[in-house]
Order: sequence, then C-alpha cells, then structure tokens
Amino acid sequence: MAHLAHDLNAFSSGRLVLGLGSQVKPHIERRFSMPWHKAARQMREYITAMQAIFDCWYDRKRLDFVGEYYQHTLMPSTFKPDNTQAGRPRITLSATGPLMTKVAAEVADGMIMHPFNSEKYIREVTLPAIKEGLAKSNRTLDDFELDYAPMIATGVDEESIVTAREVARDRIAFYGSTEAYRPVFDIHGWGELQTELNQMNKRQQQKDMANLIDDEVLGAIAIVGTPDEVVDAMKQRFADVIGRTCFSVPSLSDEQHTALLDRLRQ
Repeated sequence: MAHLAHDLNAFSSGRLVLGLGSQVKPHIERRFSMPWHKAARQMREYITAMQAIFDCWYDRKRLDFVGEYYQHTLMPSTFKPDNTQAGRPRITLSATGPLMTKVAAEVADGMIMHPFNSEKYIREVTLPAIKEGLAKSNRTLDDFELDYAPMIATGVDEESIVTAREVARDRIAFYGSTEAYRPVFDIHGWGELQTELNQMNKRQQQKDMANLIDDEVLGAIAIVGTPDEVVDAMKQRFADVIGRTCFSVPSLSDEQHTALLDRLRQ
C-alpha cells in the first residue's frame, strides 16, 4: 500500500489523497474470508506503520517498526523510492463510530465520513471525538481535513427528484439495517427502526425496507431538493465543518455543474 500510494502521489505531483477504511465484521469474515481483530486498534497500527515507512523514505530515518499486528524492520536501499520530490502522500481514514473517529484524528491527515450520517450526529458525536483525537496528536481542526459527501436526492425536474428520493430511501434502509450504523438512528430516537430493518434484511425483504424510511428520516440523512436547494442546504448544514465534498446531478451539463460547484465553494 505504501508503494502504491507513493507511485500515485509522485505521478500526480503530490495530489493523491489515500483513503483507507475497515469493513464491518460480517464482510471481513464472510465476504473476504479474513480474521476479525480489533478494527480500530489494528487500523491505528496500520497507519502508524505506513507513516514509519514514509519516515524512512522521505525523511531518511531508519525503519524499525514493531507492533502487535505489523513488523517492518528491513528496507534495503534497492526498494527505497528516489523520486520523493512530491512528498509523502496524505492519508485519510473512513470512520463512523467515535472509536474509529478518534483513531483518524490521532494518526491520519483527515477523515472520510460515511454518507449514512446526519448533521446532528456529526455535531454531537463525530466532532467531539475528532477534537479528542486531535488533542492526543497536538493538532487542531485546522490541521485536519474532513471529507463528507452526503446522500443527495435531486434532479432537473419534479419527476427526477421523486425518483431520486426513492433511491435515497432505499440506500438509507440498506445502510440502516447494519448494526454498525445504528448510532446514527439512535441519536434521533429511531433505534427501533434499525432493529426492524435488520430483521427484514435477514428475512430477505429488501424490496420492502425502503417503505419504513419516512420523510423525517429521509430529510435528516439525505439532502433533498433542486440542485440549487441542495447546494444551499449543504452550505447551511456543513460549511463550517467540511473541507472536501462532491456531488453530481444527472442530465446537467458540465457548465451547469461548474456553476453549482462554484456556488458551493463560495
């Protein structure tokens, strides 16, 4: 991973942002057939190990990393890259829960927030956890980049917006059925909704799950409206928090997308 990150960063003249993240336990064990450890603890060590490799490559320090999961103590000069002018790649970590969020703030350069989120959860759970992690690494929010692309339900006319709303309901139901994302529902008092979605998913009732996502839930987790309304809502909810984001609107021209993004940057 360190070699791939270096190569892409050097090729792009330092523009790479390396995004890392852990899947949830069922996917790790049953989809990827890998052992499940303590995800946050292992991820902290994984990033720290990569930083030690980067210290060796970019700062010419001796490689001597010995951890619980990873050991890197050999780096022959043959395998050290010499095209280091672009500097070390930035590392961002995807996180939802407070434990992984603290890890991101302790050892990474930024954090990618999951689209299954809400302004209330971000402000009351995510940001306090980030500040706690940053304090351990003697940094502030000015030193840390937050990346968040919320769920968007928009379109060029009423029909396409209605269609997008139903797609968003389906995505919310899908993510909401996973136990790891329950805290987002819990903070709004919707914990039982997660339980019901989870049970329906186990009964193979995926087509009916979206019917449980009412307009209140939809409006809290997704941003719904015309493209202009979406941009205004994104700025109102997250302008003081988010450093990176993205979204696209089907059927809009490149020029119209550019105009919307210019408004979003203002």
